[in-house]
Amino acid sequence: MAMNTNNEQLKTKLTFDDQVIKKIAGITANQVEGVISLDGNVFSELTDRFTPGSDTTKGIDADVGEQQVSLKLDATIEYGKNATQIFKEVLAKVKQALKEMTGLTLVEFELHINDVKTKAELKDENNSKE
Repeated sequence: MAMNTNNEQLKTKLTFDDQVIKKIAGITANQVEGVISLDGNVFSELTDRFTPGSDTTKGIDADVGEQQVSLKLDATIEYGKNATQIFKEVLAKVKQALKEMTGLTLVEFELHINDVKTKAELKDENNSKE
């Protein structure tokens, strides 16, 4: 049995599950001041009532290729904050985090603001959860 080690080539491939990309985007976006939460659709809101813990991927759609990523996020922001500035900051931070952690390039990004909440509304919601 002869082994030819000189001509052997190792084939490698690094891939990411969509959930990993969503989680990176969700954690990063939630760190931006003015972002209150990332929100899913009615079904995911209903599911959250019956499952413990918080889902950092809620409100995020990802299309992940071998080298590129497309993201759509649905968010609630704080009333009085500049939505354009929040958008720019979320975009920059998510793009950078994805590149640093995965090497993937963000090629399409959408941030859909589906609600705004005042500090009083947030305080009331937090008190009712306790």
